Amino acid sequence: MACPSNSLLYNATLCACNPGYLYNRTSSACALFAAEPPFVQLSSGVSYGSAFTFPAAIFSFDSIKKFTQSQAVFLEATLVILLCWLAFCLLLRLFPLGSDGRSAAFKIRWWISRLDVAFATRHWLHDHQPVVKRKTELGGSFSIASWIVFIGLFAALLYQTISKRSVEVHSVRAANAPDLESFLNDMEFNITTISSMSCAQLRGLDTLVTGNPFFIDQRSVRLSTFANYSCLNTSVGPTISIRCSNCRLIRDFAYISWYFVDLPNNPAAAVGFQFNLTAKENERKKHLSFVSGIVKNASDFDDKPVTYRGAVPNILQFNLFPRLYRNKHDLKLIQPLFHDFLPGSAFSEVSQLQASLQNSRDGLINTTLVVNFLSSYIVEVDNQNILGPVSFLADLGGLYCISLGIFFCFLVQCEYRIKRLRYEDTIMKNIRNRGKAQDRWAKLRKYVRYTWGACSLDDSKSEQIQSSCTGIMTKSLHHSGSKQRMQDRSNAASLSNKVTLLNDKKVEAQNPQEVSSCSIVAPKNLEGQSSFSICKAEEPFDGSLEHNHEEAKGSSEGRKWKKDKAIMVRDKLKAALAKKESPSTVHDGVKSV
Repeated sequence: MACPSNSLLYNATLCACNPGYLYNRTSSACALFAAEPPFVQLSSGVSYGSAFTFPAAIFSFDSIKKFTQSQAVFLEATLVILLCWLAFCLLLRLFPLGSDGRSAAFKIRWWISRLDVAFATRHWLHDHQPVVKRKTELGGSFSIASWIVFIGLFAALLYQTISKRSVEVHSVRAANAPDLESFLNDMEFNITTISSMSCAQLRGLDTLVTGNPFFIDQRSVRLSTFANYSCLNTSVGPTISIRCSNCRLIRDFAYISWYFVDLPNNPAAAVGFQFNLTAKENERKKHLSFVSGIVKNASDFDDKPVTYRGAVPNILQFNLFPRLYRNKHDLKLIQPLFHDFLPGSAFSEVSQLQASLQNSRDGLINTTLVVNFLSSYIVEVDNQNILGPVSFLADLGGLYCISLGIFFCFLVQCEYRIKRLRYEDTIMKNIRNRGKAQDRWAKLRKYVRYTWGACSLDDSKSEQIQSSCTGIMTKSLHHSGSKQRMQDRSNAASLSNKVTLLNDKKVEAQNPQEVSSCSIVAPKNLEGQSSFSICKAEEPFDGSLEHNHEEAKGSSEGRKWKKDKAIMVRDKLKAALAKKESPSTVHDGVKSV
């Protein structure tokens, strides 16, 4: 007969797996048994069972929980945001401010300076100067940086307050008989022998031994009087299940033993043991405490695979102690703990295991469950608050002071060592005010040009020879620091007289139908400013005047009439300039003349 791989031949016709290997009936092959750590798991005392479980394949809550368990997540995020902000502010300083304040870099840097809310009154100042509120770009950068640090630390503090606002306090007190009798729990012991055996090989599971073996207080009772027991075949081996409802635990050591024997073509051999012990209150079954795990040779010693077989028993030791949960409405639970595993007969070499399989005296696996009820003390569990409202506010104020203090030190050092940083607010204000003044001056020029005409403004950039409305070439004045003051009223009147006489000569020479006049008058309500040239086309004289003009042409009466007319126009202009009348009033007076 050919044996599968990783197996040995004994008694010339039978096959068995090598030490540490387990026979798989599905694949008809021997595979090395390897348990994944952790080998032992136990509850924290109370766990809550949920009727609804979210599929782990859709969303992994454990990974999110592990990722957010530490305050380092908030601190790392704060550091990343802070470095990004400082790098952005440093990059903006590489761009020039410009002279007009219209660039995007200047606008962003200006708004950063407006964010200086923390250090606006703590900048560098000369001695004997009053404290003024100065907002600088460096102060705005450090103000936002301090707020970033404060918000990050506040988030970490809030996380700590929510997650660790109270601690679980365990206190131990001595137990008496009435207290122990009130601990009535439903308990279940499941011990699986990891092997290819079945429950048909089970023997000796019917006796419970209490007390100390080989001493006078040793007692032996039937296991059925203490609990219900059964054996169940599973894919990894036979499982011994011991259940009791409202267990009154024996306040001493309890021993339960069983063993498996050889059957034809099915030897008694195992590669490990799996256990699961649970305890829950009969009335409130949603609360339970448990301990579970797997023991094999690699659990306590080296990673060398072994097979358990022989008369020396394998001992599994567990401790039970009572817990009273004050924070769970006086919940009374018995907490199981895995204490120790004492391996029995085991073989790690193929030749040793082959010799044991051929020896009839080694044809069994002996297993003993040892339970020790620690009845001397009761552990009381309660919650105690460690953070109150006053301490929370104190921590919050401390974080705020730390955030401001760190960047205030940086601000002082920067302004102390770099002098131009002391007055950068003045530079940015001057640039911004210059741009505003240019915009307002452009609006004023548009308003004057629209109200009094285009020739009422002189070009301030260059001197240009302009033609007046009367055809005489005039030269514009420069609008500079040495700009001439407003001419007095006598000069304006004499200039108007000359313009009037020139217009009269042209009328005599050409006799046009329409005559344009240009008068320099001082606009109303503009004291202390230069006069504006008002250009407006005169309306033609009516027919009676033209007729009188033709009759007086060539005669002395006509020349005298013209002279009198010029004098009247001059007098009207003088009177208008003296009273500072508007150009429309002057025009109406000339028209009436």
